Amino acid sequence: MKNLLGTGESKGTRGILFFYSLFFPGLIVCGTLCVCLVIVLWGIRLLLQRKKKLVSTSKNGKNQMVIAFFHPYCNAGGGGERVLWCALRALQKKYPEAVYVVYTGDVNVNGQQILEGAFRRFNIRLIHPVQFVFLRKRYLVEDSLYPHFTLLGQSLGSIFLGWEALMQCVPDVYIDSMGYAFTLPLFKYIGGCQVGSYVHYPTISTDMLSVVKNQNIGFNNAAFITRNPFLSKVKLIYYYLFAFIYGLVGSCSDVVMVNSSWTLNHILSLWKVGNCTNIVYPPCDVQTFLDIPLHEKKMTPGHLLVSVGQFRPEKNHPLQIRAFAKLLNKKMVESPPSLKLVLIGGCRNKDDELRVNQLRRLSEDLGVQEHVEFKINIPFDELKNYLSEATIGLHTMWNEHFGIGVVECMAAGTIILAHNSGGPKLDIVVPHEGDITGFLAESEEDYAETIAHILSMSAEKRLQIRKSARASVSRFSDQEFEVTFLSSVEKLFK
Repeated sequence: MKNLLGTGESKGTRGILFFYSLFFPGLIVCGTLCVCLVIVLWGIRLLLQRKKKLVSTSKNGKNQMVIAFFHPYCNAGGGGERVLWCALRALQKKYPEAVYVVYTGDVNVNGQQILEGAFRRFNIRLIHPVQFVFLRKRYLVEDSLYPHFTLLGQSLGSIFLGWEALMQCVPDVYIDSMGYAFTLPLFKYIGGCQVGSYVHYPTISTDMLSVVKNQNIGFNNAAFITRNPFLSKVKLIYYYLFAFIYGLVGSCSDVVMVNSSWTLNHILSLWKVGNCTNIVYPPCDVQTFLDIPLHEKKMTPGHLLVSVGQFRPEKNHPLQIRAFAKLLNKKMVESPPSLKLVLIGGCRNKDDELRVNQLRRLSEDLGVQEHVEFKINIPFDELKNYLSEATIGLHTMWNEHFGIGVVECMAAGTIILAHNSGGPKLDIVVPHEGDITGFLAESEEDYAETIAHILSMSAEKRLQIRKSARASVSRFSDQEFEVTFLSSVEKLFK
């Protein structure tokens, strides 16, 4: 027995000694590889700095500052793109001698067409030239490429897309204006840039963690996961790990701008950079809508309901159609032919176009196709015409980061009915001098009943709400955006 015990102990001792004999050489190898990686990255940084000096030297021999925006979908027609063009215009006014670059994946159009699209959709024309760096690997950030672990896949894909951008142009100032936080350390530590970010919507939020934790079904939480406690726990761990990494990369930013109180709260809890974080409300073309008469001047009888927003899944357009169908089927208001719902928005890609087709089929299935219209990528003047005719503006996104479409509807004189969450709840559809400026809802039933309530009001009562709403949105004007944006990014140019 003693021999057996002795043999076992000696084997255990030899195993520990063998482990220690491997541990230290392994530690040395790992340390050596890390040092080599740092040296390689430092060498790349030096080469990029040399390349930047060659590119930034102008014809008169002086160095020109290069300011770059990372916006792979700059030719889309959403609120994020309006921020991009207004930010560029503001910087060009203050720094006219700088070189301006936009990294974009819109390879199917040229730079002139992009600029013409910005003028057609947003009525914005830049005062100085812009160079476009066209990226071929934008497919790496398409959500369709990652049916599972979408957040991680898109974030890792953005690193490769950012690398492609950095290899083509090394700026002095880099601003991520579309929410690709994983590119920030790349441009800061490898590119040697001053980096800033404008956050429209955090890639992950505590609300998303709550949805998974409570096993609620959502567009980013499939039913088969909510039904399985084990999968829900695995996804929750995945979300917590991702949130930790997201906080690390986001904290690399020298300047952080957020578009609403809701986004501010989440970014502060995740990135923990309160000393350099400011709210910069996105620019809304309030002035352009002020010439629309507030009284109900209709070209056609009845009432028009309008929705303004890109055809993305989180916008929850199906809720609008279902609520509208409930309104008609229950005959809460006057006869159906007098009501029409028009969904106006931009399509970025084939996935968005597929969603529009699914929405068309949904309206057919619910029997309201004759009362629902879709207007895709329409010119600004046409958008303005629809808003001038509309009685109600609809918004249904849960935890919308801000809601430029909501502000535009209010400025145009439509009575807004927005989702009772996020930016609309905290920043936009709030009382003005004690008077209500719009309405909030959550469920299909809420929306249907509130629409019926608005339509049952007298024209005088609706006019009073319109006036209060229009007076409240001046704080979201282009002029206010320029002042707060330039004040926030000033640190990047010192």
